[in-house]
Amino acid sequence: MRILALDIGDVRIGVAISDPLGISANGIETYLSKGREQDVAYFAKMAQDRGCEKILLGLPLNMDGTEGERAQKVREFGDALQAASGIEVVYEDERLTTVEAEEILIEAGLSRQERRKVIDKVAAEIILRCYLNK
Repeated sequence: MRILALDIGDVRIGVAISDPLGISANGIETYLSKGREQDVAYFAKMAQDRGCEKILLGLPLNMDGTEGERAQKVREFGDALQAASGIEVVYEDERLTTVEAEEILIEAGLSRQERRKVIDKVAAEIILRCYLNK
């Protein structure tokens, strides 16, 4: 089962995809947001073109596990994406994934500028990996 995973930010959206068997997670791009309507259309087409059976969105929960304003925005995006694509949208707790992605990139020796370009993609990959490992 192929899954498209998104780490949604205000400016950038990290994108990862699983292999067709749903075993591995691979970061594919960091997308610069162009507004909700265009973003939804872009990711609906991407998921359809790549034969995805699910779309996974990182859900930015508060540290106490509650949902705040950012989580609500992600859920609204997910509702629009599911309506546009006809593909089931599911959610995964994304707390601390950006921190983990930053640590991985620092360990790899990337400069701050280089990290900024790929951190969202790496975070999406981590979110997808966590979901696949359940």
